[in-house]
Amino acid sequence: MPPVNLAAHDVAHLGHIELFTPVFDESVEFFTRYLGMTVNGSAGSSVFLRTWDDYEHHTITLTPRETAGIGRTHVRAADEDALQRRVEAIKDAGLGIGWADGDPGYGPTYLFRDPDGHELGIYYESEWFQAPEDSKPALKNQAQAYPGTGVSVRRLDHVNFLGVDVEANRNMLRDLLGAKVTEQIVLDDGSVSGSWTTFTNKGYDAVYTRDRLGLAGRLHHIAFATDTRADILRAADIALEQGVFIETGPHKHAIQQTFFLYVYEPGGNRIELCNAGARLVLAPDWQPIDWTEAERAKGQAWGLKTIESFHTHGTPPAPGQ
Repeated sequence: MPPVNLAAHDVAHLGHIELFTPVFDESVEFFTRYLGMTVNGSAGSSVFLRTWDDYEHHTITLTPRETAGIGRTHVRAADEDALQRRVEAIKDAGLGIGWADGDPGYGPTYLFRDPDGHELGIYYESEWFQAPEDSKPALKNQAQAYPGTGVSVRRLDHVNFLGVDVEANRNMLRDLLGAKVTEQIVLDDGSVSGSWTTFTNKGYDAVYTRDRLGLAGRLHHIAFATDTRADILRAADIALEQGVFIETGPHKHAIQQTFFLYVYEPGGNRIELCNAGARLVLAPDWQPIDWTEAERAKGQAWGLKTIESFHTHGTPPAPGQ
């Protein structure tokens, strides 16, 4: 039997994420017109956007910057005691930054960094979204009316960080935040070049893959879930009509079996659209599935060969990209 992870279930789920963009207005239009997200306030130069079935105040904070990239990634603790336990563990590991006021709709947030330098925050207090009259849902167990605009993404699904040392970052998620490792890529030399972890019963919430350019603190992509595979096919048609750049897909990943489409928002951040009905990991004694170098060389489960930019493009862009 695997050892018991004492941190398991102290993190309830992946929360909200901040993205940077050098073309703010165009990026806002992408998230609202193409993805179908709605604006729920602003503060300073940032705007807050939400998916229609997010129970919290917002899903994405969009902030203007000279270059694209990821700002702070938030996770919600299961309760106040869990928050304090995770904060003490983060401090003991030497990764803590300190307490800060939460974003609008969120309570006190403890800031910290992963071994690669990405900034994260953990909080518990959260203001549940109350839909205004013009977006009240017909069903009371739904956060907001279905927008019927663009792709109409339902929720934030996962984040994929690029990292220099995948194993160190994986261990941070597992040991400090209680994540379960579900799948990983193990190269012939024994090193891990990709790790998929979950806080919930989804296949994955947070991913680290090795940055082939050897740069730290970059983003590979964030992903939004649609209701069905058909929505992803429709998203490709809408991208064509709206001039959204499609990098690759729709195809099916072998790892996690995700049906996907990858596009770039105008600032350059890669966005994945994936099916909400993806695999669930229900086994309490689940053991990580290891994919070998030879198995990964086969590419996707089906669809076209993975294009080179998928392995090299990240944000912020590398010098010269």
